[in-house]
Amino acid sequence: MLIVDWDVHHGNGTQAIFWRDPSVFYLSVHEWGNYPGSGAATERGEGPGAGTTCNCPLPAGSNGATVLGTLEEALRPAAARFRPQLLLLSAGFDGHRRDPLGRFQLSSADYGALTACCLAVAAEHCGGRLVSVLEGGYHLQALGESSAAHVEALLEAQAG
Repeated sequence: MLIVDWDVHHGNGTQAIFWRDPSVFYLSVHEWGNYPGSGAATERGEGPGAGTTCNCPLPAGSNGATVLGTLEEALRPAAARFRPQLLLLSAGFDGHRRDPLGRFQLSSADYGALTACCLAVAAEHCGGRLVSVLEGGYHLQALGESSAAHVEALLEAQAG
């Protein structure tokens, strides 16, 4: 399984659970310096799980193009190397520019593009198997708009 986490906060709990597990690859794109303060690029897993964690910390103020480019740059080679059977998406929408807890500058449409990137990787490497789980999002209107863009991308992939 490959877990992609694009919540503005690093998924320290998810990382800890799979830290030593060679059957799960964890990839996180998050705002560096935000709570909980973990998720350095040097955190790569341990023991049998060494190399199955990939953290992509980005500076506050990163926009959608930067987040998407970073995700694509890390995800595509990781999936090709790891060959997952399922992509699990921890879809946090608190990177939206209107969200009060993060300082990323993503738009609602950016979440559709992030979703499409993950769907393409799932189609190529996982037989299209992707499960999406809602993470954060604390500005209700931005959360609704971002979730709608995410679901729309999921539905487009299903129809196509």
